[in-house]
Amino acid sequence: MTTMSYRRTIVAHGRLAMRELRLDAARQRRHGLQIMSFEQLAVRLAGGFARPIDDESLRSAIQAVLPTTPLGELESIKRLPGMVNASADTLHKAWRAGIDMAARAGEHPRLDSIARLEAAVLAQLPPDMMRPTDIVAAACQRLDHAKVVLGPVEIVGITELSPCWRALLQALTNHTSVTWTAGPRPTPSWLDATGIAITRTPRQAPTVRTVSAATAYHEAIEAIRWARSLLASGEAQPADIAIAAASTAEYDDHLLSLRADANLDLHFVHGIKVTTTLQGQTAAALADILIRGLSQTRMRRLAALCGTDSGPFQTLPVGWTRILPTDAPLASASAWMRFLDRLTPADWPDEKDHAPTLRGIVELLAKGHGAADEIGTALLSGRALAIWRKVLLAGPSGSLDTTLETLKQDDGLEACVTVAWMPASALAASPRRFVRLVGMNSSRWPRGISEDRLISDHIIPTAELDTLPVGAADRRDFDTILATTNRQIVLSRARRDSEGRLLGRSSLLGAPADETYIRRNAVPAHAFSETDRLMARPQEFVQDPQAISATTGWRNWHRKEITPHDGLVRADHPLLLAILGRTQSASSLRLLLRSPLGFVWRYGMRLRMPESGTDPLVLDALGMGDLVHMTLDLALQKLESVGGLAKADETKIATAVQEAALDVAGIWESERAVPPAVIWRRTLDDARLLTSRALTYGDEHLPDARSFGEVAFGGAEPKSGSDGPWDSATPVEIPDAGFHIAGYIDRLDLSGDGKRALVRDYKTGRPPKDDISLDGGRELQRCLYAFAVKALLGADVSISASLLFPRDQIDLQLADPEATLTEITGYLQAARVNLTAGNALIGPDTGGNYDDLAFALPANAGATYCKRKLPAATEIFGDAAQVWEAQ
Repeated sequence: MTTMSYRRTIVAHGRLAMRELRLDAARQRRHGLQIMSFEQLAVRLAGGFARPIDDESLRSAIQAVLPTTPLGELESIKRLPGMVNASADTLHKAWRAGIDMAARAGEHPRLDSIARLEAAVLAQLPPDMMRPTDIVAAACQRLDHAKVVLGPVEIVGITELSPCWRALLQALTNHTSVTWTAGPRPTPSWLDATGIAITRTPRQAPTVRTVSAATAYHEAIEAIRWARSLLASGEAQPADIAIAAASTAEYDDHLLSLRADANLDLHFVHGIKVTTTLQGQTAAALADILIRGLSQTRMRRLAALCGTDSGPFQTLPVGWTRILPTDAPLASASAWMRFLDRLTPADWPDEKDHAPTLRGIVELLAKGHGAADEIGTALLSGRALAIWRKVLLAGPSGSLDTTLETLKQDDGLEACVTVAWMPASALAASPRRFVRLVGMNSSRWPRGISEDRLISDHIIPTAELDTLPVGAADRRDFDTILATTNRQIVLSRARRDSEGRLLGRSSLLGAPADETYIRRNAVPAHAFSETDRLMARPQEFVQDPQAISATTGWRNWHRKEITPHDGLVRADHPLLLAILGRTQSASSLRLLLRSPLGFVWRYGMRLRMPESGTDPLVLDALGMGDLVHMTLDLALQKLESVGGLAKADETKIATAVQEAALDVAGIWESERAVPPAVIWRRTLDDARLLTSRALTYGDEHLPDARSFGEVAFGGAEPKSGSDGPWDSATPVEIPDAGFHIAGYIDRLDLSGDGKRALVRDYKTGRPPKDDISLDGGRELQRCLYAFAVKALLGADVSISASLLFPRDQIDLQLADPEATLTEITGYLQAARVNLTAGNALIGPDTGGNYDDLAFALPANAGATYCKRKLPAATEIFGDAAQVWEAQ
């Protein structure tokens, strides 16, 4: 028996249909059977090295020729984002419709532009890549070989064929047997005139029911529940179940997340977004830097994703990102260079200098999206690099992130043995026994018909250019699915969109009276995951230890009395003793007095406010204070190096402040986030003004005084290399309180004989309305700093301590530092006793406007929780709460 007698060809539509037909052929041992699309059949018959024009090659060619090809009427828009996609869509439509653009170029200037682009694209493509009409022409010349090459041809599961292929189909009938296996599907009207044998079968009669869900997400949940119930009952195998929509985009993200929660193999026939994969995220991280600019956050993300691949990041030592300053945004190449210039080999984890490698990466990234191809080749590899190159082909480099969002890839699951999520067109070509159609809303199924983006209806009628319009295809696919599904069909629609607007019903649905209304919080007949099961069974959920803990905590928050969920812990807890034994600062002691719960969270549990991912519009109060303090410190150092502040006139002070502000601005821009340029310049001007006012304030001048700024004490690390008035490593202990303290004194003036000292703390905010001493425990710096100076310089030194508000030129002197220290000592002793007893409770600063740990409290805690709990906490604190009333 000859090989020719075994050769048969089946023409199918879509990857899923061809995969299932191949699986069936393998199971039936049908040797010699070819399964292909009609386009592949035409190419096979054309022979030689002929091949169709694929999307990627077409987009690459369009991108290459657009800049140099004069397009006449389209010249002004050819460089806009989206032009590559629009051009590819238009050419595909024209080719499928069999329209000769060159022959019709004289009919309209727009057609002339498209014809020019088509000619340039065809010249750019390899000679063996052919348009559909050219493939058909070549295939028609080899029809004598059809019987040997193809054998009998059977067309299966297709409801329509593009006009460009119809002539070849008609000619093929004269050389080999052609059968159109329609089954219960409708057939196109033009098919009757071809004389092709049509095989029909009766329509299937599945059970059909209609349901409405709250939203598209709720539809997705109900679809997964439905699939899980079919599998659990044994009524269906995974390969029998399909979920479909006319357009899958709205449901893809929902079903992808639900697939993971349900631990269900749900195959995405049309592919998943590349950004859901590690390699896609790597490409997205690089695109983020090239489009939005350098920053430490973006660099960390890119390094984490690229570090395991070959490339410059792989050569950096493990843990190298720990050398990056935490608060520095590093939002420009210059900021990175200033940072790298300060590094030494000892700063790196392996004590080797990798600054040149990192500098090269920064310089490469600084080139921006214009050098995207070069940058991607240098930093990416493997699948990530392939995705990157595909993105560059699909659109301009200026819209890398947008283009990347549209790319898809196979999800790696086998379609023939899994539940499938697919477009309706794929389901129409490859039916399944159990089907759920989602998105049955008006304007979504069927979708509306829109004009081509480049060729309007008045130039070439849409019906001629797009012979298979999407709206008609949706109706045909819906009818096909109803006719080919043999067991069950569920028609699902959403009642509202994601923003709460009402949605209409699809015109394809039956009477509204036949629709089942599914509430969003309805108890499901079958849960799709453990989470879903627990939510559906409250009586089971309430017995779960985690639920018991959460419920108890929630109820305790709403009680007026103090409970273990409000900060009560066992007495003498090791963590409490450890944080009380650490060296304290004025800020930590203030937190201990006014928010013991916050003290434990910050220093015991190491909680920190989440960092914002965006640069600030303005500096906050703390940031402004830091900027002024840094400027003051540097200006003082400059003045002391040229004779001292006491001998400096206003001109010298202004010069020193100006120089200090420039230096601080460079340091700040390297290490911290800065506002936009205009606001940043205004902020620096404000800092210069406040610094000048602080240094020229007309108060008491000590004879032969020396001035020091940011003076470290108690073991704090000095901020500069200049000599200080004492050894900063000397410990300082508050007598009878049991606390060691450390910190930085904003400014210290010492007389030449060392007998007098002025201790000054600068405040950039608003001054209080009345004179204050402790201000309810908020103001500890003056007293503690005065005590530290006396402890380090000797008891015979006369101390004057004050708060200076340079913005308003107000200096608040501390009347009696010794008495104030005695008062503070008593409050600190009571606070220590309370915390040691396990009373880590809220205070007046908990949940306030400036509480950066408010995120760990119940929602809206300042207005509800704190007001409810503070009276009970005050009663428990006893004497320790008296500090809140201190003036």
